[in-house]
Amino acid sequence: MLGPRLPDELAQAQAVRNNISQSPLASDSSRSTHTSPSHAPPRHAPTARMQSSVATTTLPARRPKKLAVSPQEEDQPVPASDNDHDHFFWTYTEEPHRTRRQAIIKAHPEVTKLCGPEPLTKYVVAFVVSLQILCGYLLRNTSVISWPFFLTAYVVGATANQNLFLAIHEISHNLAFKNPLANRLFAMVANLPIGIPYSASFRPYHLTHHKSLGVDGLDTDLPTAFEAIFLDSVLGKAFFATFQIFFYALRPMFVYQLPLTKIHLFNVIAQLAFDYAVVKMIGGQALIYLIMSSFLAGSLHPCAGHFIAEHYVFEKPSLDARDKTNKIPIPETYSYYGILNFFTYNVGLHNEHHDFPAVPWTKLPTLNRIAHEFYDDLPRHESWIYVIWQFVWDTDVSLWSRVKRTEGGRKVGPGHGWSEEDLGANEKKGPIPGVR
Repeated sequence: MLGPRLPDELAQAQAVRNNISQSPLASDSSRSTHTSPSHAPPRHAPTARMQSSVATTTLPARRPKKLAVSPQEEDQPVPASDNDHDHFFWTYTEEPHRTRRQAIIKAHPEVTKLCGPEPLTKYVVAFVVSLQILCGYLLRNTSVISWPFFLTAYVVGATANQNLFLAIHEISHNLAFKNPLANRLFAMVANLPIGIPYSASFRPYHLTHHKSLGVDGLDTDLPTAFEAIFLDSVLGKAFFATFQIFFYALRPMFVYQLPLTKIHLFNVIAQLAFDYAVVKMIGGQALIYLIMSSFLAGSLHPCAGHFIAEHYVFEKPSLDARDKTNKIPIPETYSYYGILNFFTYNVGLHNEHHDFPAVPWTKLPTLNRIAHEFYDDLPRHESWIYVIWQFVWDTDVSLWSRVKRTEGGRKVGPGHGWSEEDLGANEKKGPIPGVR
């Protein structure tokens, strides 16, 4: 009985197969199973909700897999971005510091006791300001184009003014005095030997950098696409490294402008009055020395390496990590634990600083020691000098080597939904460990 029915059943089965093969769904499925890796179908659009990078920040310490491209991956094409001319590392992951901060507080609640102003800061600032005025006085009759003038400006002046840059950075988090206004005014004192008024503007831009790390249009520490395109060469990167002080000073105004407040106006008046007094009482050479010191501090100087070291991606991400739809976090903050931290308020401990902005510079090493299991395996630099060298010469590192995100964060300051104290010590609603 089975024999005569077999041909009919075979015919029916063949008809079913033909119908399936002709359906659009089956056709797409068939094509996808035979697509080569270099022609992978587009992934589904990601949801708008930010994804947490807790997996990289809250696990016990272990050696992570290096974000390096394997020999097999090097021959594969990089997934195309939405814009063929945009080579930033776009991500849908949340910035890592808030998640890690929460995990550290849970594991080591005692770290919250490290928050608060550091009394030593005001004495260090007073010493460095006095040192720069003294050097300007001693060089008042020295030719600007002489070796003594240049070497003093490079070795002493640039190091001192870099120290003052980072003193203002520290003070912007309310870490010199308990009173917020005292911090605003003292930041202007630290600003004096720099020669150009900037402390009042620096604070809201910098606090927004913390609150909106990597967010395009908010984080003014990010290079613009214009910079990345036109400086995408060895000569371009060398130009950027030489004149980066101008990029950091001017870029924020092209991203978004701050409203002029009384504190900004007072900063400008105080600085111009100081510059005038220096010229009248000491001489023009002294003011030239101070401004030259500021330029060299943000140029090819060992301490200036921290500008590039902090957030540029130096480990080449894997293809999976570079595909933003995979939501694989790319390390975007690097620390440095070398001797130059002595001159720079421990700014090299940058993961620690972003995790806890209300912990002063003197206690960041203690934070690292307490929560070492969270920091031991994070990316780090061994030399700021080598950072500059690698940035200029390494073809895999450029101004494109920054992590960007399109959402999250917000501006800090009046009219933007966050109080002036949101990212420092002495919150209006009580002291908190870092950022609310």
